[in-house]
Amino acid sequence: MQLLISVAGPAEARAALRGGADVIDAKDPRRGALGPVSVQRLAAIRAAVAGARPLSAAVGDATSEYAVAGSVAAALSVGVAFVKLGLAGVTSEARADRLAVAARRAVETAVVTRLVLVAYADWRSAASLPPARVVAVAADTGAAGVLLDTATKRAPLFAVESPAGVAAWVAAAHAAGLFAALAGGLSGPDLARARSLGADVVGVRGAACVGGRTGRVSRARVAALRALAGAAPSLRVPIGRGVLPQRDVELAEIVRRDDEVFYAVRERA
Repeated sequence: MQLLISVAGPAEARAALRGGADVIDAKDPRRGALGPVSVQRLAAIRAAVAGARPLSAAVGDATSEYAVAGSVAAALSVGVAFVKLGLAGVTSEARADRLAVAARRAVETAVVTRLVLVAYADWRSAASLPPARVVAVAADTGAAGVLLDTATKRAPLFAVESPAGVAAWVAAAHAAGLFAALAGGLSGPDLARARSLGADVVGVRGAACVGGRTGRVSRARVAALRALAGAAPSLRVPIGRGVLPQRDVELAEIVRRDDEVFYAVRERA
């Protein structure tokens, strides 16, 4: 199981790297579960990561197809391996499909970036679709993976959803050809449970910080979480839904190709 650490800036990204994080995720915790950082801050985080790990970026919750395309394009202008899009406020599966398709089309322009749709365990509080329906939307619209998170941060994931429910959700994601990530107030003891339920990735912010989720990421805390997460086999991501030949590819390969394509395009520009 891989450990994703959410960071708000370049200093935190360096601390997460030194602590052994497998994936660096850019987000502003003061702006909610999926608060995006500015393009300038994202660029600084990318420079700090320097291709050493996959970089993902939260782009917020979808409000309109136009806004989704713009937020995804902003992240792509910097160069990331994954964008995370939430569906808070979206209760229609048809509308969720349209929003996810808008994100996927924007992502496809970069070829190497993959879309992750975010489901909320506290979906009623978020006025969102039930997590199982988000898996269906992700599978239908060509996302690479899904993340089960909490929107309100009032309670951790396993206090909102039972382990059996989470296990069923992870199994459904895998059956649909998606990778499954878990997050939402997770702390040390939760990582072994997440691993036992089959999660591919576990995302952490608060437990990695001194001072809670709006504090600062600690290298020592990340290292402790990395040890609790256990061995980190390469996450295999199904790619090529009409763009590349269908096959499995390791995250490290995505990042390497991401950098190669990103810089080649920038040089041509």
